[in-house]
Amino acid sequence: MWGYVVLSALGEEPRRTQAALATAINADKTRIITVLDDLESRHLLVRRPDPKDRRARLLSLTPEGRRLRDVVRGEIQAGEEVWLGQLADLDRESFLRSLRTLSDAIRRGPDR
Repeated sequence: MWGYVVLSALGEEPRRTQAALATAINADKTRIITVLDDLESRHLLVRRPDPKDRRARLLSLTPEGRRLRDVVRGEIQAGEEVWLGQLADLDRESFLRSLRTLSDAIRRGPDR
């Protein structure tokens, strides 16, 4: 799961630091190091020194990383459609709106 989250978060633009990526996906920066190591060893992403700050690493997807992200995203969407397709249109819209509300609340954090 974390591998897919990282691949999705990187998108087409490199993130400046591993810490910025961790913040973007709401993960502890020390937790994602092993995920990044695994993805890099599988040639799905690359880490390069930032020419403006050699202490920082720029993370970017490889073509294979983008391909895998897109395949997995398609499989997830197909699976979601199987389940959501069982709901009436109004129920589906209400359910998805509720999920977005909860997701936004989680991103904002407690008491906000």
